[in-house]
Amino acid sequence: MSDIGWLILLQLTLAKMTPLLLAATGGLLSERSGVINIALEGMMLAGAFGSIVGASATGSPWVGAFLGAVAGACLGLIHGVWSIRFRADQIISGTAVNLLAIGGTGFFLHIVFGVRGSSPDVSKLPLLGIGSIRFHPTLYISLTLVCFVAYVLYQTAWGLRLRAAGEKPEALIAAGLSVSRIRFAAVILSGALAGLAGAHLALGDLSQFVERMTAGRGFIALAALIVGKWRLGGVMCACLFFGFAEAIADVFQGYGSAIPSQAYLALPFVLTMVVLAGLIGKSRPPAALGSSLDANI
Repeated sequence: MSDIGWLILLQLTLAKMTPLLLAATGGLLSERSGVINIALEGMMLAGAFGSIVGASATGSPWVGAFLGAVAGACLGLIHGVWSIRFRADQIISGTAVNLLAIGGTGFFLHIVFGVRGSSPDVSKLPLLGIGSIRFHPTLYISLTLVCFVAYVLYQTAWGLRLRAAGEKPEALIAAGLSVSRIRFAAVILSGALAGLAGAHLALGDLSQFVERMTAGRGFIALAALIVGKWRLGGVMCACLFFGFAEAIADVFQGYGSAIPSQAYLALPFVLTMVVLAGLIGKSRPPAALGSSLDANI
């Protein structure tokens, strides 16, 4: 492969990494607070739909991206109410949110745009950079957010409390603090970041909403959490790896071969299972992940 080919592969890898990193960072906030969040897929899908509705209504992809984050945050709130306030099983709650997003986006696609399958085209997010090295702003936002979240988690009192909510919630209760409020904030922020990841897919990769367009990326982001051992540095490396796998699949599919295209589409998921199989029993989740202490808001 030529130098230009490697450069294109690197650009494609970073582009594929972007939605995974945004969603996984959001998932890390939720799970470090003690709330299992398998609803990242649904939050991304809601964010993708919300971003297209916003961009279509206002003509601005920036407003669309913001409304995509809001849509994801709304599903985060729903997940929080079910799993924190009413103490529903967090995995069942997350599954319900995913199903709600799949059915809801298809329903509202027909209500809002009068179509099924895919929405009309809208304006895309611009490419920013120098010369041929240009990316959608969501890449720069995702990298900035990773640094900001790292600072908040490890350098602020609120970050210490969030980590305590996932490791030792009894300590927060003894100090007179509400575990539920901290977890609510973390889950809503998680939804907002996942919604922004969906907005990247709709307004960056494409210029429209397509039903089920997230195609399992929310679950890959969740896998990146496990591979990264719930640490930002590890999560970022895992997202880069999975982004590279998706980029390689696209490159091979573009060259054309006797191998069915479905095999290339399955490559990121196959690699995900292989990596996870090697890490079972080696990754230690937050000690209180999945617990339902202090339900009082």
